Amino acid sequence: MTAVQSTAGTIASPVKADPYADRQSLEFRFRERRFQRIRQMIQSILDKTGHCSIIDLGGTETYWLIGEEFIRRNRQRLSITVVNTEPEDIRDRELFSFIQGSATAPDLGRGRRFDLVHSNSVIEHVGSWQEMQRFAENARRLAPRYYIQTPNYWFPYEPHFRFPGFQYLPEAVRARLIMRWSLGFFRRIDSRAEADDIIAHHQLLSARNMRVLFPDAEVSYEKAFGLNKSILAVRDTPTA
Repeated sequence: MTAVQSTAGTIASPVKADPYADRQSLEFRFRERRFQRIRQMIQSILDKTGHCSIIDLGGTETYWLIGEEFIRRNRQRLSITVVNTEPEDIRDRELFSFIQGSATAPDLGRGRRFDLVHSNSVIEHVGSWQEMQRFAENARRLAPRYYIQTPNYWFPYEPHFRFPGFQYLPEAVRARLIMRWSLGFFRRIDSRAEADDIIAHHQLLSARNMRVLFPDAEVSYEKAFGLNKSILAVRDTPTA
């Protein structure tokens, strides 16, 4: 999910080049390292059932390049459904399918059941706390296992705007800053309404928030430079 995509369906804004397209970028390397846990979960499912169906909330086909070798080796035993409000032209239709829609929609995947729900850096973009609750309800409903990652509110470097302590400023101040300067993923925003919308859909969460949203998960941290960079909510034990 890029910095302008939102499962709540906000209007996209001009952004800088996607750093995840660069395999040498710091963001790509972090995600590649993070995939080790995801691979373990997928492999466990494959060992037990022979096939793993994944629904990726707010994801993209390109994201899965972080596990390209593992996925290529197991592609006949995997199916990945990508959900995003932004349209996507799926290239590998044997492996991927696409649902254009909101990951917070109450009828998402109705009548379907997956082996694993995956989401990387999405829940902080859906908007209000109520929308985050809907997102979490879908994640907990759609599969017996889930893996949800989000940047940590208490990590001092805000990852979307690349501005230390940006998330601690009042929302009105943050909106004015992105109207004045090009920050992080974003070129300078001209419209105050658009700036307010962007800020409203970039709300970082704490570990306490994640424990409330995912009470049946193991909540842990991903570290960088000795600090808690990201939060992981993982349910790796099948539920009834």
